[in-house]
Amino acid sequence: MKTLKKILANVLGINEDAITNETSQDNTETWDSFNGLMLVSELENAFGIIFTMDEVRQIKNVGDIRAILEKKGAKFVND
Repeated sequence: MKTLKKILANVLGINEDAITNETSQDNTETWDSFNGLMLVSELENAFGIIFTMDEVRQIKNVGDIRAILEKKGAKFVND
């Protein structure tokens, strides 16, 4: 989950240690619609995947992002 946390921290301007599966737009001031789009773009580039519009709409928190990435073949070890 290091890559995921690094991307989230960079785009949202927050500390990696503060990121959990529950981190969301509701509890992260900098996670606005623009940064949400930036996250999608950065994640697609980093993981070599494409999010569908339905998947983007399903994202409510980091846990949702992680679940979609895992469904698309990403592996998260030792997190």
